[in-house]
Amino acid sequence: MAAPEQTPEHLDVIVIGAGLSGIGAACQLGEAHPDRSVAILEAREASGGTWDLFRYPGVRSDSDMFTFGYRWRPWPSDTALADGELILDYLRTVAEERGVDKLIRYRYRVTGAAWDSAAARWTVTADHDGAEITRTCDLLWGCTGYYDYDQGHRPDFPGEESFEGEIVHPQHWPHDLDHAGKRVVVIGSGATAVTLVPSMAQTAEHVTMLQRTPTYIVPQPARDPLAVALRRLPEAVRYPAVRWANVLKLIGNYQLAQRFPGAAKSLIRRFTERQLPEGVAYDEHFQPPYDPWDQRLCVVPNGDLFKALRSGRASVVTDTIESFTPTGVRTGSGEELEADIIVTATGLRLKLFGGIAVTVDGVPLDPPATMTYRGLMVSGVPNFVFTIGYTNASWTLKSDLVGDYVVRLLRHMDRHGHRTVVAERDPEVGERPFMDLASGYILRALDDLPKQGDRAPWRLKQNYLVDQVDIRRATLDDGVLAFS
Repeated sequence: MAAPEQTPEHLDVIVIGAGLSGIGAACQLGEAHPDRSVAILEAREASGGTWDLFRYPGVRSDSDMFTFGYRWRPWPSDTALADGELILDYLRTVAEERGVDKLIRYRYRVTGAAWDSAAARWTVTADHDGAEITRTCDLLWGCTGYYDYDQGHRPDFPGEESFEGEIVHPQHWPHDLDHAGKRVVVIGSGATAVTLVPSMAQTAEHVTMLQRTPTYIVPQPARDPLAVALRRLPEAVRYPAVRWANVLKLIGNYQLAQRFPGAAKSLIRRFTERQLPEGVAYDEHFQPPYDPWDQRLCVVPNGDLFKALRSGRASVVTDTIESFTPTGVRTGSGEELEADIIVTATGLRLKLFGGIAVTVDGVPLDPPATMTYRGLMVSGVPNFVFTIGYTNASWTLKSDLVGDYVVRLLRHMDRHGHRTVVAERDPEVGERPFMDLASGYILRALDDLPKQGDRAPWRLKQNYLVDQVDIRRATLDDGVLAFS
């Protein structure tokens, strides 16, 4: 006789993902709503998300840590661009300080989430060590990031089966890979490639960055000058001052690039060109065919990439790939780049909400048919919030704001006795792409993503100063959110 089915555990809030966003979400909930039951379901065996997953040499933040750290928990150093280990230690320290580490349930890979309007709750299905488990909750919060943790973007290259060395993707870096004394070709020109090249060049025989298209690359001090200057001040004064200085710098640089792209190009050229060794042409290798911030800029601490180029231990080649060969890569111009190791730093694959199958009253969610509300809710999906950070600034600036919004939303619902909330789409609102950047990893996935609108509150302006008002202070009874 089969055992009777047990009632699934019910929680007030389920957070999916124990990375930067998930830990921050649980901390903000715990501070503002200590009586609510919260669980974080994490697919992997460790917390930290991106910063535990990526193990390639030199992995670091490409945003300053004073805006990448949480607003409510100071970054404890004057290091501006921190390596992965420092960031991971920061995240886990914050989780332990706030008791959030005890809320994380590891090896819970969420596979489905079904909303039932009659019950006004979610039923969440997860794979836990091969067994299917279910939990229910009132609010579901997706903190899964926006890329596929299982697989990066990896195009097939002609002749790669003939290559006699090792081929590695940064997302799956072998822990025992030894590149000392080896010839390395890194394919790519994004943040991962410009991090890998100077790091591997320290011990490799030679590292070549092979790029099809240049990226804007800007040197930045590894330690924040203002943080160094204010180090004697109390943390309560120093951290907000340095954080806001960096916020304003980020917004100012982005607005300059958007409004005066010619001036932005000239400024970047001036910073970059003087760092190049003789014989390396800026126009050929560092001048992209697009305007600044059409794609994300890359920053390099203390110009380490340019130092590697000047030392002769690294070089840059701008060309297409004709094929892999047994001993390296043959470019479109016929040049043969010899290699013992080829690193395919070819980018990410986007996966919305971690690939979870979402249904609302039995109807599968069709993301392209939906529209995002304030960049944190999806039209027609009740009691669901997601966190996706800025594409033109630090991720955490946006994730903190989403946390502030959820805290306000739950207080509002408590005060008025509401159980459900849903953003109701206005058919008069025009559609725009979910993300404005023209980066390859975004363009490859746009057809599978929700839309954003052409006006507030459906349009995300990618401006922290604007969102401080729109997200943190705007009225919740705005005629778009329907409460019941």
